[in-house]
Amino acid sequence: MDAITPYKEILQMYWDKVTSFVNARCDGLEPWQLIGLTFSSTLASVWLHGFLCQPESLTSRTKKQFFKLLRKMPFVGAMIQKKIDEALNDVTSSLSFLKDEKDYIKALPEQGMSQPEVLQKMKEYSSKGDVRWQDGKVSGTVYSGEEKLTHLLVKVYEEFAWSNPLHPDIFPGLRKMEAEVVRIACTLFHGGPKSCGAMTSGGTESILMACKAYRDLAYERGIKQPEMLVPVSAHAAFDKAAHYFGMKLIQIPLTKAMEVDVQAMRRAISRNTAMLVCSAPQFPHGIMDPIEEVAELAVKYKIPFHVDACLGGFLIAFMDKAGFPLKRPFDFRVEGVTSISADTHKYGYAPKGSSVVLYSDKEYRKYQFFIAPDWQGGIYASPSVAGSRPGGIIAACWATLLHIGESGYVEATKRIIKTARFLESELRKIDSIFIFGKPEVSVLSIGSDIFDIYRLSNFLAAKGWNLNVLQFPPSIHLCITQLHTKPGVAEQFLKDVRDSIQEIMKDLNAKTTGMGAIYGMAQSVPDRSLVAEISQAYLDGLYSTDVPSSEKHMNGSPGHH
Repeated sequence: MDAITPYKEILQMYWDKVTSFVNARCDGLEPWQLIGLTFSSTLASVWLHGFLCQPESLTSRTKKQFFKLLRKMPFVGAMIQKKIDEALNDVTSSLSFLKDEKDYIKALPEQGMSQPEVLQKMKEYSSKGDVRWQDGKVSGTVYSGEEKLTHLLVKVYEEFAWSNPLHPDIFPGLRKMEAEVVRIACTLFHGGPKSCGAMTSGGTESILMACKAYRDLAYERGIKQPEMLVPVSAHAAFDKAAHYFGMKLIQIPLTKAMEVDVQAMRRAISRNTAMLVCSAPQFPHGIMDPIEEVAELAVKYKIPFHVDACLGGFLIAFMDKAGFPLKRPFDFRVEGVTSISADTHKYGYAPKGSSVVLYSDKEYRKYQFFIAPDWQGGIYASPSVAGSRPGGIIAACWATLLHIGESGYVEATKRIIKTARFLESELRKIDSIFIFGKPEVSVLSIGSDIFDIYRLSNFLAAKGWNLNVLQFPPSIHLCITQLHTKPGVAEQFLKDVRDSIQEIMKDLNAKTTGMGAIYGMAQSVPDRSLVAEISQAYLDGLYSTDVPSSEKHMNGSPGHH
């Protein structure tokens, strides 16, 4: 006690000085004034905290407000609107799926059509479009397309067309199928006896469910403003989850190798961090994030860690047996990985509308569920976003997994990775382009320091190719599927790339047109709300039943001012 006595005396001295100063400042004030000052300063503190501590950063909100005020200025606003209208015209005129449409069905037919008539109309619709994915000229999109598998899926869907997993008592076989799909996936990703999961409608919903689970877990842990630490290369579904669930998304930069910067992620961890995220691989460049290193952070700071394997999950699970072992582990074998999302409708070759989200323990999955115990219609409980779900899709996914089997997946993986490695080695030989990072799976992202890479996209489009156009940095990518492993497809792609570059090099200063120009313009716009506004024209176009006209925009899109 004698040792701390001098410190107590020092503290008492400072305390006396502080109280004397405060009392002197308040001398002459009446009690109601003191109460008023206390009340107003408390309100000001609460307002300041609410203003500073929001899911969206102060910098982002300030920029938005600045550009919003800028657009209200008389002359500047008019100029900006003129440019927006021009961009909207460019977007709507470039929507290939709206061209040559002469009429739409806008009301029910007075008399129902016969089955042959409906089927004939269906054939008319299915034949629309210039892109033939069957020829292997499309990036991703259709991952198998194998005719015999299609016939099997049609038969299975027919058997379960009217089923709904919302009613397991009526469709017990469907419940068993879904449970088996999840368990098969857990086994593939080396989940332990406590591992579990759920089926969803796709990768976005799988990611949403993991984010929702970790948000609710964060709430239970006393975190009032949950944050997720996400690489800038991670799927936009994390942005959607942050928007839907009121979480703050903190983007983590990449290294020169296009992997997430682990040290930057470590520095971003705070008491509000609800989850860490890595991709296996990420969509833009096909790079595997350093999952082991991030998992160490997850273990050290006791933070849930999600691995997004939506794109390549059903490839990387078989690469070792296919003779292409990955440099680093990625699944539940890594301590600290608490959840994984993987799409069965991509390299699992199941029909569109099926994915899985997996957890290392049921203690995490329970936060994904939604239960309304007090509804008048009964106790309502659902495992994911949807209530009713198409049983036919679940049954078809189950049938696909059983039909292809491990050996089938290994062989398919072998063909795809072999094709990807061949294309990568040949593309790297072309001087005027480069491949981003060191992709290990099935995505090759192409850039150039010599010419506008979007011109290459345009040239390839003219030759029938449909590639993914990327931004920040400008690039295009090819996602290799089984269709690209057909004889001659990879060789044709290389020939078309070389021929296109040869034409581009003849005039390096030529202007980029079409969607390439739109992407180039979009990246240079500092006000991202303008880009969002222009993008709405695309979404409006999806639901348009208007005959295309150069004089007007799509349904609901902003008109000319």
